[in-house]
Amino acid sequence: MAPDADVLIVGAGPTGLLLAGDLATAGVRCTLLERRAERQGLTRAFAVHARTLEELDARGVAADLVRTGERVGALRLFGDARLDLSRLPGRFPYVLVTPQYETERLLEERALAAGAEIVRGAEAVGVSQDADGVDVEVRTGDGAPRTRRAAYLVGADGVRSTVRERLGLPFPGHAAVRSVMLADVRLAEAPAETLTVGATGDAFAFLAPFGDGWYRVIAWNRRHQAADSEPVDMDELREVTRRALGTDHGMRDPRWTSRFHSDERQVPRYRAGRAFLAGDAAHVHSPAGGQGMNTGLQDAANLGWKLAADLRGWAPPGLLDTYHSERHPVGRMVVRGSGALLRAVLTERPLPRALRGAAVRAATRVPPVARRLAGAVSGIDIAYPAPRGAHPLTGRRAPDVRLAGERPRLYEALRDGRFVLVVAANDPAVTYLATKRWAGRVRCAVAGGATNTTALVRPDGYIAWATDETAPDLRAVAIRDALAHWCGAPADHPAPERRP
Repeated sequence: MAPDADVLIVGAGPTGLLLAGDLATAGVRCTLLERRAERQGLTRAFAVHARTLEELDARGVAADLVRTGERVGALRLFGDARLDLSRLPGRFPYVLVTPQYETERLLEERALAAGAEIVRGAEAVGVSQDADGVDVEVRTGDGAPRTRRAAYLVGADGVRSTVRERLGLPFPGHAAVRSVMLADVRLAEAPAETLTVGATGDAFAFLAPFGDGWYRVIAWNRRHQAADSEPVDMDELREVTRRALGTDHGMRDPRWTSRFHSDERQVPRYRAGRAFLAGDAAHVHSPAGGQGMNTGLQDAANLGWKLAADLRGWAPPGLLDTYHSERHPVGRMVVRGSGALLRAVLTERPLPRALRGAAVRAATRVPPVARRLAGAVSGIDIAYPAPRGAHPLTGRRAPDVRLAGERPRLYEALRDGRFVLVVAANDPAVTYLATKRWAGRVRCAVAGGATNTTALVRPDGYIAWATDETAPDLRAVAIRDALAHWCGAPADHPAPERRP
């Protein structure tokens, strides 16, 4: 059976849309299947953290997204304890509060402009694979089944992932909190802060703005643990909000309500043959910290360039397996961290609550500790494993350094999905390597400031390799070896009469 696409993606949420845009930008034929016939106006996620904004900046959509929301430079944790984000490195020292549908809109526009196919009203109901590809049985609105085939499949279809289920992968974990109430409401009195959160031993409430006069309310009532199917009672919602925040801000005119339970789960393997899982299909956790959508978007950023490298024939051996080895530990960290934060928020005993508040206040007032907390919540401090003896920068986030030339920033140079080799100065031998022998895979850029470091930056904005070697011959050999390791065998270009 001839393939319909190189990659099939199931699920048109933020994770699937970013991945589709990355693949299409790299020239990979990809089709995104979404069971909903139309893009929904509802939203779950509001927080876009600093590292995610950097990833979006590398795709040219961060500036547009920032214009849709409100920047928050500090997060209130417990009582008067605040986590300062304004000292984060980079262009985005804040968390952006904007509805999820704005993120989806921009990512969908990018994916379509790059040539991705998005098929709505197409539900994946079956998955099978062989040595050469993956078959997905798809049911459309008329009920007629159709089989689509691709070289690879990515399940980005959420916590109830059909792809994960059909692959037979377990999803171990437990329910972290039950009967969480959601509502979109009007408020007679606007809260003093953009993000409003409060908790007592038996009540929790969170308010976030849509920016158009509507607010999302998330609330939990220890005294009433109703089933997810039970309607949300507005009197109960107001009463719980008053207990948690001291006021319900004149809550009125609900346009949508729901209940849900929050799980802590993670699939043991992110890859099963030619199929991969990303986003909530791979990991789900409490909404504490607002890291769910962010983690999924970073899954997609990690996986996209690796799939493209494999399909274009130059991926180093084992590259696709590094998706699991790099992203699974990050997912585990987020599941555990958000769970610990949730339990701290919801504890009902007075002494633990008092100790919690004192400990958090003390931590946020010690600069090194506060920086580490901000780096963890924002994603800025995420790093991937580096081999023994590697340069200290290897595996870490690449800062948005200034560059000389037409693209004055690193994250602008990353926008075509290639590696970027940042060198200290123009070097004909190095330029030849990047622009001829590894043509189409690497962009060579000169650092805009004084430095002795040469760094190879991956398409997802992490440093693959670096050196401080200054001897030209030794540096050129080291760069050649790094390019061969990360970017595959060099292209078959005839050598010029005189090589630089």
